[in-house]
Amino acid sequence: MEQMERKPETRSTLPRVLVFGGTTEGRELATWLGGRGGCQVYVSSLTEYGGSLVENIPNVTSLTGRMLPGDMERLMRDEPFACVVDATHPYAAGVSESIAGAAEACGVLLLRVLREREPEGPWEGAGSPAEAAQLIARKMGPVMLTTGSKDLPLYVGALPDYAERLYARVLPVASSLAAADELGIPTSHIIAMQGPFSKELNMALIREFGIRTLVTKASGAAGGFWEKVEAARECGCDLVVIHRPRDEEGLSMDQAKQELEKVLGL
Repeated sequence: MEQMERKPETRSTLPRVLVFGGTTEGRELATWLGGRGGCQVYVSSLTEYGGSLVENIPNVTSLTGRMLPGDMERLMRDEPFACVVDATHPYAAGVSESIAGAAEACGVLLLRVLREREPEGPWEGAGSPAEAAQLIARKMGPVMLTTGSKDLPLYVGALPDYAERLYARVLPVASSLAAADELGIPTSHIIAMQGPFSKELNMALIREFGIRTLVTKASGAAGGFWEKVEAARECGCDLVVIHRPRDEEGLSMDQAKQELEKVLGL
């Protein structure tokens, strides 16, 4: 495990729940559970930034850092969790598989919280970031990536003129900025902002940089997907949407809350 930090906590006899996900859903569940009382909530986030979004919520302990499958299993064995909730991003398929494996090995109840089904619409679909990179390589003009820093090398490799054409919208954290800088993306082409964004802000960025193609994941309403769709449409900008890696079973937010009430006796 690279790093895992906890904010100070007082040991409690209350039932415990472990929530994975520095996502909108993870924060919503942490806020809801913490406000209800009657349980101790642990929220695991990959980044310090994700952890900072839940660190002041009552009855919530923030865990930050990347967890390998063995780390997850050790944590679940060390702590008497009544339930584990996977509220990770719909594109984090590998992480979800690791969470499910650890929960099964430890005999802990697992709830998977899903976003709404992947939308369909009048845009170009790509089965993967690599396919999206090949699509934009055949297009002309400036491209704005709104898919984070992880897959930037794919786009840089696909576009010989990436330094002129590519604009990367990434989280305002040191690791994301360093990743873009190391690839040679000019500072003036790095948009370091925390989303989700309004349609108006998306439109302003598209117009400011003369964007001809916008690349996004089908992240749903929680990820500001429809605001990007509407902004691209109004600005006459092409839209490339990366499909989710899988169809999966799980619960809506309301269903997850109902199950948690039963399991935790809230």
